Amino acid sequence: MLPFGPLGPGTVHVAVDLQRIFAEETAWQCTAIPAIVPNVVRLACAKPGRTVWTRFVVPHHHDDAPGMWRDYYRHWAQFTGRNMDAAMVDLVDDLLPHADPELVIDKLTYSAFEVPAFAELLDRLGADTLVFSGVETDVCVLGTLLPAIDRGYRVVAVSDALASSSEAGHRATLDAVLPRFDRQVEIATTDDVLKAWQG
Repeated sequence: MLPFGPLGPGTVHVAVDLQRIFAEETAWQCTAIPAIVPNVVRLACAKPGRTVWTRFVVPHHHDDAPGMWRDYYRHWAQFTGRNMDAAMVDLVDDLLPHADPELVIDKLTYSAFEVPAFAELLDRLGADTLVFSGVETDVCVLGTLLPAIDRGYRVVAVSDALASSSEAGHRATLDAVLPRFDRQVEIATTDDVLKAWQG
């Protein structure tokens, strides 16, 4: 059982940025993605229609980005739309059959909450609890998880369905950062989450 009890009907699984751009051989590759995809699939299949998928999308040119993002994409020019195959922002192939296009949210920043449609979708789904999987644990997952705390959601981080290209960053987030929010965030395995979500 999870520390705060069973997962109720307001639970939504948020699968963050499980895309080809991070799974394939690029400078942003997270080699641990294949290891977590089966657990993400298990979570998505547990309650069909209750998984929201986010995708990190990129500007066409660095000048199209605001503020420091302009410098970011000047550095990472190979990941701008004019230099990259647009299909690289697609979800990885093994997840496509489970992703309802109406439940896919594109974002230009780390936090999905910067896209009004994300919060609106969660409201339509009656969400009060968010179960997080995806990449990267210490970047886009954390960037979306922290605003979820601020908005009052119960938050569950699924430890064996999260990954990062930085193992140190991944471990620090799970072992040191998230435990600081122990009255709002639970860290659990896929098996424990599924048991708690059976009711």
